[in-house]
Amino acid sequence: MLAYRHAFHAGNHADVLKHVVLGCVLRHLAQKEKGYRYVDTHAGAGGHALQGRYAQQKGEYLDGIARLWSRDDLPPAVADHLALVRQFNPPGRLEQYPGSPAIAHLLARPQDDARLYELHPTDHRILSAYLGHEPGVRVFHADGFDGLKAQLPPPTRRGAVLIDPSYEGRGDYARVIATLRDALERFADGIYLVWYPQVTKLEAAELPRRLEALAPKGWLHARLTVQKPDRQGFGLAGSGMFVLNPPHTLRAPLEAALPYLADVLAQYDGASWRVDHRPA
Repeated sequence: MLAYRHAFHAGNHADVLKHVVLGCVLRHLAQKEKGYRYVDTHAGAGGHALQGRYAQQKGEYLDGIARLWSRDDLPPAVADHLALVRQFNPPGRLEQYPGSPAIAHLLARPQDDARLYELHPTDHRILSAYLGHEPGVRVFHADGFDGLKAQLPPPTRRGAVLIDPSYEGRGDYARVIATLRDALERFADGIYLVWYPQVTKLEAAELPRRLEALAPKGWLHARLTVQKPDRQGFGLAGSGMFVLNPPHTLRAPLEAALPYLADVLAQYDGASWRVDHRPA
């Protein structure tokens, strides 16, 4: 939706989970010399000012990345993510939070490329100014659900796709499934990462089961729950990352990272985590 701005939520617990998983996947792809393509269907602005009026309005980063900033007991996957966040900031200060395009750019090598889609005009303009002139990067002011078709398969036959729409409209859930079904036909060996919110919607509860049915070559499902919905049942209790065709290196670091995140980011006594996995 054009009204949606991720800056309100930048650096929160859902971003931490999403970007820890993304970092693990991209580091796995970089273990081989051959280049890979990263596609971001809902890229956002690329990075967010945590002292800006959007992030300050809700201050969600205070219960997310800010809780990790000064800790010295981070498990490896979380430490790797925090190192990228530090790289994105002035020395010793947490002022900015890198979005998924920035995470991918920080990890990219000269032989890798990125295709970034963003429909919101302001966020697209910021993203284009930030990364649009970088070698190997193309930024599109277009619908990423539709644009993904033109990017698959990548020339090297290696790649990862992040799909994380706002889910503000019910249509996003169905479009995730339809887009993945088409993508798997074009590029069956790609790694597909789907972020989704833990909210009181039937579509959100059903999404993991529907994703499982699309993944004959295996899947991994990571969930992090850190807070209770409000009295009306609304609010972001947590989130999940569903990975189709997950790397074999992904499960172990997440099983070390998620219990730590559930403890440190907990906003109530019932905070929990889970990693489910089905190999090919």
